[in-house]
Formats: sequence, structure tokens, C-alpha cells
Amino acid sequence: MRERVMRAWEWARPVRPARREVLAAVPELDEGRPPLLFVPGFGHGAWAFAEHWLAHTSGRGFPAYAMSLRGHGDSEPAPDATLRAYVHDVIQVAADLPRQAVLVGHGAGALVVAHALARYPARAAVLVAPVLGGWPTFGAALRRNPAGTLPAVFGGRLRLAPRQLFSRELPDADARRYAARLGGAARRVQWALLNPDEPEAAVGRPPVLVLGSPDDRVVPVSALNRAARRYDSAPLLFPGLGHDMMLDARWREPVDAILDWLAKEPAPDPSRAGA
Repeated sequence: MRERVMRAWEWARPVRPARREVLAAVPELDEGRPPLLFVPGFGHGAWAFAEHWLAHTSGRGFPAYAMSLRGHGDSEPAPDATLRAYVHDVIQVAADLPRQAVLVGHGAGALVVAHALARYPARAAVLVAPVLGGWPTFGAALRRNPAGTLPAVFGGRLRLAPRQLFSRELPDADARRYAARLGGAARRVQWALLNPDEPEAAVGRPPVLVLGSPDDRVVPVSALNRAARRYDSAPLLFPGLGHDMMLDARWREPVDAILDWLAKEPAPDPSRAGA
């Protein structure tokens, strides 16, 4: 247990600091509710949550923050970043928030959050359309989008088509506009997705909600079920939505479900923080 807690090798090889973009929307009246930290998936930046979810969350009384991982959005470029560096970014931003935060990870950002939970005592966590990696997930992407997925095997950039990310309800102009803003993840992190390390148990065992869509063309329902089983639950599904739920035409449905869940979910027991 001592080695797991101390993580001596991490102290010996610290993550290089990086400038990180963080956007915020705070309610006019502070009612003491936990802040939400939105963590975008690879290729996305804080803008993906600032479009709709950030203001909507604040409007419902929850402080809302969205970050860009290093190498994404307006954060510092980091072509050689590792998954460990992304996890470090999330922990550092969360630790600077005024209260114990709820971590909300989308896509591969959910994998980053799953690892961050082993180091940061979150109030709760939400995994939105989680891309947790491994060959089953990669195989599904390869079947659905071989031209955009195959280059990633050889160190190229993973490319997702607009209609792989959004439902038909979203106008084509909006789908193309959002897709044009997508960047890429560091090569080392793309490789890590093919054979990811299993996340350690979450500190304090906070409640975890998994949600997605049966019509997601990136994450199959089987992957949603596997992710939810890890946290002894079942996924909350939103038929008709695409992978980028926070930008799709019916973006209000999943974020309202998250906020409704948080409003009635009890806080984790502090006495289990070392469990």
C-alpha cells in the first residue's frame, strides 16, 4: 500500500508544467454547490463545453469550468505529451477550484478522468460517451471509419468525420464548423489508447455516472456497458444523439440529466477517502 500511495517514481520524474486554458461560468449567487470541471476528449478544447454546457450549468446554480488539456485548445502546445501529463493537468486544475469538484470527462477525456480519480478526491464523476481505449474500441472505430482511423496505427492523426460525431438533427453547417475546430492528440497518447493501463480505484469511491447514446458512431453500447460495470452501475442512454453530445442538436438532455443526478446524489463519505 505504501508504494501505491507514495508513488515514488512519480516524484522522481515529475510532469513538466504547462500553461492550461480554463474557461469559467459562475452563478451570480453562490449556493455552495460543487463546481463541475469539464474535460474534453482528444482533439477537442474547452470551447466544446463553452458552446452550450458551461453557461447552462451555471444557469442552474452550479459553478462550471472547462479546461483544455495541454496541446489542445488554447493550452500550451505539447506534441510529446503523455497520458500521465493529461491526468496531471486535470488534477492541477481541479485542485485550484474553490471546492471539491465533480469531474466530467467526454470521450477520451473520460479515460483521463478515470485515472485522475485515483489521485484526486472528487465529489463525483461523470463519464460522457467514454473512450476508454483497447482494441475492441479501436476495432469498432476502424470498421466505421477506416480512412480516418488507420493512420493513427502508424503515428498519424486520428480523424473523425462530422457525421461520426453528430446526429442528423444537427445542421450540416454546424457539424462542419465544429469538426473544423478539432485538433489532434499527442502520438504517444494515441498509442496509449490501443493498450491502456487499467485505472486504479477512485479515492474515496465517489459516485460515478456513465452516459452515452446507442446511436454513437464512435463508442458502441457494449463499451458503455463495460464502463458502467466498472462502477457497479448501468449507463444512462440518450437515443438519437451523436458522440459529441455537448454540441449536438439536443445538447440540453444529457447535461440536465447530469445536473439532476448531482442534485440528489449524496456526497461521498470522507472517512472512505483512503479506501
